[in-house]
Formats: sequence, structure tokens, C-alpha cells
Amino acid sequence: MSDPSRCGYIALVGAPNAGKSTLLNRLVGTKLSIVTPKIQTTRSRVLGIALRGAAQLIFVDTPGIFAPRRRLDRAMVAAAWAGVEDADLVVVLIDAARGLDDGSRAILDRLTEARRSFLIALNKIDLVKREVLLPLTESLRTAYRIERLFMISSTLGDGTDDLLDHLAGAVPEGPWLFPEDQLTDLPQRMLAAEATREQVFLQLHQELPYATTVETEGWEERSDGSVKITQTIHVQRASQKAIVLGKGGAQIKLIGQAARAEIERLFGRRVHLFLFVRVSEDWAEDRAHYEAIGLDFTD
Repeated sequence: MSDPSRCGYIALVGAPNAGKSTLLNRLVGTKLSIVTPKIQTTRSRVLGIALRGAAQLIFVDTPGIFAPRRRLDRAMVAAAWAGVEDADLVVVLIDAARGLDDGSRAILDRLTEARRSFLIALNKIDLVKREVLLPLTESLRTAYRIERLFMISSTLGDGTDDLLDHLAGAVPEGPWLFPEDQLTDLPQRMLAAEATREQVFLQLHQELPYATTVETEGWEERSDGSVKITQTIHVQRASQKAIVLGKGGAQIKLIGQAARAEIERLFGRRVHLFLFVRVSEDWAEDRAHYEAIGLDFTD
């Protein structure tokens, strides 16, 4: 007799740069969520779908939870907590190298106050000595009522199979909610925009941290099976536009080449990518932008 089918939503939450996006990509088996060394890279909910035996696991990679200041910050944090409220299971990622810092403590305290059960995934164990890990796990178990604690490395994959097996047995019994071959609910236009935004982050380093966003404005299917994609990189000042373009357009060319390669990997076909840079001083206060990436436009 075969095992009954199971299906459930699993929220991945944690402080910025705890490794949520890297873990999502590892669990799903492909790159869906952009990963950069910068904090607060993930701005909206990213959903990834994995199969484990008879279970369909629907992972929700949420923006990092931190003390918000700007409207965009507040919308990101609200999206993260909404992901927690809607999920069947909650996995809290903690950077083992940072330990139980103020950011992680605030998340665990709020979950505890809400009487919400959760698992902890102690991430980046490959970067920490064993004699540091054991006291950290003991302090976590002493301070909080933890359903299960896993030691993992989302980069290397250590411990992630054990985590998957546990989640597959813990989600509720029920029919699968998505087709077997579907990996995400994100539209291709957004995936393409995120791939380009990742390259902006990676290639401009500290010069242009969070003043940019990317929108896919044109999508043209071609008869040879390729696709023409037109995107706009929005910046807030003319000086930032000059940085993105680079001398003689050299920087935007490099961003475009790397983004095109990533989009082709995502979609498995040839891509013709055309990038434009526009000064949009108030893009971070534009309701339409929030709606496009699935965030609430709140005060």
C-alpha cells in the first residue's frame, strides 16, 4: 500500500543573510531565488516547490526580518510575517557564525509569543567549529521550545536531506496543489527581472546597494523558439545611472551578458536581452511597483 499524499506550505524565515534563499535553491534543486552577499536581497515572497516521496513541499522564501525604516522595508517585513501566518510549518534559519543575535532573538521571541511552533535550521555549520556549535544549540534549546533543531550547510548541502525527510513527514496529508513538474509560482517575467537585479547587485558591489529595481517591460516570443526580453533598470539619481551604464556603456554590457546567461539557464532557451536605465526618483514610493512584486503598499 502506497503512502498517502502530503502537501503543505513551509515558511523559511530568519534575519537578513541567514541563508534562506540559498537553502530554498538547495531544497528545490534549482536556482529560483537570487543570492548575493548583501543583506535584504530578497524583496518579495519567492515560492519554490519540491517533491519528497509522496509529499509536495511548498517552500516560501521570505524577505529577511529586520527593524524596518523605509516603506519598502516595512512592506518586506510584512510580507515575511504574512508568509509565517499562512504556512503549515515554520523553519527559522539562524546563521551559526553569528549565533543568537538580536535579530534572530526577536524573531524567536515573536513566534513564541504567538504560540507558533517552529523548527530551527542552524545554518553555515561549515564555517563554525564544533566546540562553538554545541553550546549554541544548548542555549537555543534552553531559551526556546523548539520542535526540532537541524544543523545544516545550505551551501554544501550538509544536513538538508534530513531536513527534507522530516518536513515530508510533517506536512499535512492531502492532495498536491501544483503539477508534478512545477517548481515555482513566479511568472517568467519576474524571474527574468530578478536574474538581472542579481547581476546589478553582484557587479556593482558597494556602489549601488539598494537604490535599484528591475522591471520586465517587454516579452516577445520568436518563431525560432527564442524570446526577446526588454527590461528597465530603475535608479533614483542621475549619478546612479552613470554607474550602471559605466564608461562607454561597458558596465551595462557586462550586466546584460551575465543576466542573459542566467535567464537562458532558467528557461532553457535562447534569450535576446535588451536593458535600459531610467532615473525614477520615486520608484520606492510607487504603488504599481509594489503590486508587481507582490508587496502591500502600506504606510
